[in-house]
Amino acid sequence: MQTLRVAVDVGGTFTDICIMDEETGLIRIEKTASSADPIDGIMYGVERAGIDLAKVGLFSHGTTIATNALITRRLPRTAMVCTQGFRDVIEIRRANKEELWDTYKDVVRPYIPRRDRLTVPERIDASGTVLTPLDEDEARKVARILARRGVAAVAVCFMNAYVNGENERRMKEILMEELPGIPISTSSAVLPEIFEHERFSTTVVNAALSPVVVDYTTRLGDRLRRDGYTRDLLLLHTGGGVMTPASVKDFAARLAGSGIAAGAIASRHIAMLCGYRNSIGLDIGGTSTDVSLAYDGQSRVTKDWHIEFGYPIRFASIEVMTIGAGGGSLAWTDEAGSLRNGPQSAGAIPGPACYGTGGTQPTNTDANVVLGRLGTSLAGGKVTLDPALAAEAVRTAVAEPFGLELHAAADAIIRVANANMADAVRLISISRGYDPRDFALVAFGGAGALHGAAVARELAIPAVIVPPNPGVTSALGCLLVDIQHDFSESFLAAAADCDPAKIESAFVRLEAEAMERLAHEGVASEDIVLQRTVDMMYQGQWRSLAVPAPRPLTSVDELVEAFHASHKREYNFRRDEQPVGLFRLNLKAVGMVPKATLASHEPTGVTPEPTSRRPVWFEAGAPVDTPVYTRTDLPAGFRFAGPAIVEQVDSTVVVPPGTTAEVDRFLNIIIRVSE
Repeated sequence: MQTLRVAVDVGGTFTDICIMDEETGLIRIEKTASSADPIDGIMYGVERAGIDLAKVGLFSHGTTIATNALITRRLPRTAMVCTQGFRDVIEIRRANKEELWDTYKDVVRPYIPRRDRLTVPERIDASGTVLTPLDEDEARKVARILARRGVAAVAVCFMNAYVNGENERRMKEILMEELPGIPISTSSAVLPEIFEHERFSTTVVNAALSPVVVDYTTRLGDRLRRDGYTRDLLLLHTGGGVMTPASVKDFAARLAGSGIAAGAIASRHIAMLCGYRNSIGLDIGGTSTDVSLAYDGQSRVTKDWHIEFGYPIRFASIEVMTIGAGGGSLAWTDEAGSLRNGPQSAGAIPGPACYGTGGTQPTNTDANVVLGRLGTSLAGGKVTLDPALAAEAVRTAVAEPFGLELHAAADAIIRVANANMADAVRLISISRGYDPRDFALVAFGGAGALHGAAVARELAIPAVIVPPNPGVTSALGCLLVDIQHDFSESFLAAAADCDPAKIESAFVRLEAEAMERLAHEGVASEDIVLQRTVDMMYQGQWRSLAVPAPRPLTSVDELVEAFHASHKREYNFRRDEQPVGLFRLNLKAVGMVPKATLASHEPTGVTPEPTSRRPVWFEAGAPVDTPVYTRTDLPAGFRFAGPAIVEQVDSTVVVPPGTTAEVDRFLNIIIRVSE
């Protein structure tokens, strides 16, 4: 019986493994150090967890392999074939800068150097008419040059190919003849959308990553099969779904940013279990904080993202706001004499001062130790914390320079960190037209439960949800997703002049392609769900909003009204008299994967006793004698009031004074926060 589901989330420091038993819904976890080759770390974790792969019915994986390849530029030699005169589109970019006023900071170089960006004569106009057919002699000459250079992948990016990919397809055929076995990405297949820089950039990233991720998924699949796994390996992508290795070779860029999407998916699911359709995910790790938002049960999705500024990847992605704030973030003083926190981090080496591994600058972890919010050990006793070293770091770097008492200095460090985290939540909520008071905050990651209640109080968020295993919640997210692909097609027209039958016909074409791809991945037709949206804008603008579209679509007026309403929520105004234009048709194709239900526990009526008590500073001033509970001792239905500390293997939960907490039937701790 294949009753186990296994999810693996590979991070830079740890590999998290989440194992769910379908029959009982019970979850157990394993955490191992990541290895130079991530596959070795995965297989070691599987072995250490005692998993019999022959009994595994689903193996889902969130990976940083694509993200790390882009960041480190450890990419195979990739070439680009362009329309004559357009080889520099990806280097000209949009002529914008990440630091607008820093005249000395240059945007990083393109993923493909100019010498490997070759051109061929061809041209298609904006209506799709072939003005100049592909010069096949020149195309074959270019292909042979690339063969001699030993390139590992090629991106084909022709002007206006989004409306007619005929010349690109022929160029691909020639390349495949001259470079057999080399992956070829065409912009008309990868991203058939207007805006050549975004289309070219996405295609280049897709081509460059293809050899990397195909090699990785092939090797991992072989190792799993060798040890008894018989199903498809499912890979989490940025859009919030999974894809099989059959799709990876054609859409490798979808795995860039794979890891951070898992946490957003898990936080949304946990909030829904607790009865909250609106939720904000606060994932605080050692170095960074990832913030995501779900509204009315749906994660917020964006197409405006990148791994490195200047080179957009226009595949749909769950929107995640990342800032440099975590347990290892350093407290420091700027040139104006103000206390700052992050984005610099102590990292794993030397780590926080309290680790005793050479760190001397105070971190958020050190401040929490000084305040008594963290005990003297982490990870079930595997890491011992030294309060004296933490106190010395805080005293030297903050207390003495600012003339503060030790605990007031530690409190100041935490307040600055919480303010940074709250600002990130504001950016993804208030700045998008959402009121945080209408949301629950899901706090996870190793440090999320330490800061969650304070961040919620600052933003007047009424409830904080702490999952049973905060430190491996992202791995859990890999178990809660379906096979998903996103399709799009440019559709430039004024809404007033649109024929709904023409829009419906375009959607039908996209749906046929979606059904074919999901069938290729083994998804039965009855398990396929298709979701339509239309990107619209006020005419004269170029920023668009996605509006849900009915199936079948019979009226454009409904789309226009829905657009006005969305614009009002997003930007706080609407202009009903302004003409509206259609920009793009989008289709999300979902292949439903059967999901096991998390175990539900009935209240026992048992009131557990604290395992210890210790003084904890929640505000500057006197400490409070605080009970300390062990998480595994807390049964469903248990209610308690702050102040309290709850310790567990992968995290510590802070329940501050003035709050109440309850353990629900899924063993989440729900903290009620008063303004």
